[in-house]
Amino acid sequence: MKFESLVNPLVLTQPVYEPGKPIEYVARELGLDPAGIIKLASNENPFGPSPRALAAAQQALVQGELYPDGGCFALRQKLAAMKGLDADQFIVGNGSNEIIELLGHALLRPGDEVVMAAPAFVVYKLVTLVFGAKAIEVPLVNYRHDLAHIAAAITSRTRLVYVCSPNNPTGTANSEADMLAFARALPDHVVAVFDEAYAEYVENAPDLRPLIREGRKVVCLRTFSKIYGLASLRVGYGYAGADIIALLNRVRQPFNVNAIGQAAAVAALDDREFTEKCVRENRAGLQQLEAGFRALGREFVPSVANFIMVKVGDGARVFDALQRRGVIVRPMKSYGMPEWLRVTVGTRAQNERLLAELKTALG
Repeated sequence: MKFESLVNPLVLTQPVYEPGKPIEYVARELGLDPAGIIKLASNENPFGPSPRALAAAQQALVQGELYPDGGCFALRQKLAAMKGLDADQFIVGNGSNEIIELLGHALLRPGDEVVMAAPAFVVYKLVTLVFGAKAIEVPLVNYRHDLAHIAAAITSRTRLVYVCSPNNPTGTANSEADMLAFARALPDHVVAVFDEAYAEYVENAPDLRPLIREGRKVVCLRTFSKIYGLASLRVGYGYAGADIIALLNRVRQPFNVNAIGQAAAVAALDDREFTEKCVRENRAGLQQLEAGFRALGREFVPSVANFIMVKVGDGARVFDALQRRGVIVRPMKSYGMPEWLRVTVGTRAQNERLLAELKTALG
């Protein structure tokens, strides 16, 4: 008997997520010096972790023999004070990805439907499929979520609808007014999930807390992986009505967020100087990359996040050429956009190198 015969059939057809290649992997694969490689593939913060977060993480490591706080009490209290909500309206996850999975555990059954944009963050679709539900994908319009057509795609079988703003991989955002109107018009059997992973980079980012205060069935997701520079520690959070959070806690594993990550996240929230610097540098970096792409005669999608898409023709060839020159970016073929690359905004020096190497790779 083959092992596959014992496996849930859904697992055998499940697509596999392809992350950006690590620096060490590319160095081994291509025989390059890791010190000479820059990674602009995974929307990471080029300025590293918040200094306060780093100090708190090092202090927490001293007590590494102890289990973490299973309820993330201090972090939820800090988030509640910042957001003007109650602590029981927050759930902390092993990255916001875990909360997407918890939503699947709690709400999805075989035959259910989940509506999402295409392209958008691929984990929405992966989680949908692994629970036997059907992903209903609605094409973007002008690289932005088409909320009217997303609403029209909802049926009696729809359980979840995802809106990612700013959207990954396009970097575009929907307005606060449009998202509020969209959520308020949803039927009662649908939970709206607003992924705000990159919201801290947006000037006057939409405030969706009124929906929660109105008792709407919405869940908002945020992460410490981006502007706070804590991707390796895997800390994300969701905020919603206390009843929804209580439901998600029923399917959450105990001790799902390590103590080092919790301590770093609490400290990072206090480091306003660091995050404000990251916002300023990111906006300057976007302008630098846009100017560089224009000089190269390349189409790009104006972004409000910490990454930007550029059209290069043969995306696979240019991706490979850049990688061989020590610059890792993200090809968009798996998102159905084979002519495009997604580039993380780096430091000024990293952006300069990317543009120089891109010019060479384009020939």
